[in-house]
Amino acid sequence: MKKVLFLLVAFAGMAFAADGEMLKSYSVLAAVVGLGIAALGGAIGMGHTAAATIAGTARNPGMGGKLMGTMFIALAMIEAQVIYTLVLALIALYSNPFIG
Repeated sequence: MKKVLFLLVAFAGMAFAADGEMLKSYSVLAAVVGLGIAALGGAIGMGHTAAATIAGTARNPGMGGKLMGTMFIALAMIEAQVIYTLVLALIALYSNPFIG
């Protein structure tokens, strides 16, 4: 873990010390990694939400409709977090505030 942290600090130092081209390449890398992590987290959250809804419907079939509506609202909120990450990644790629 210490090695990874050291490498991240070293890469960040290189990015800010170098010209704008290296910073742009690190921005692309950060955008891709950020989107990957956000998509992974969203997928895990959606899976847990669907599993809980199915389990709740299996326990009480009469509540299936209400649980389904609540699940769709929860899925929309989970997906919104991934879309926010996409917006931040696009900002980092196309209007990077660190490049003068």
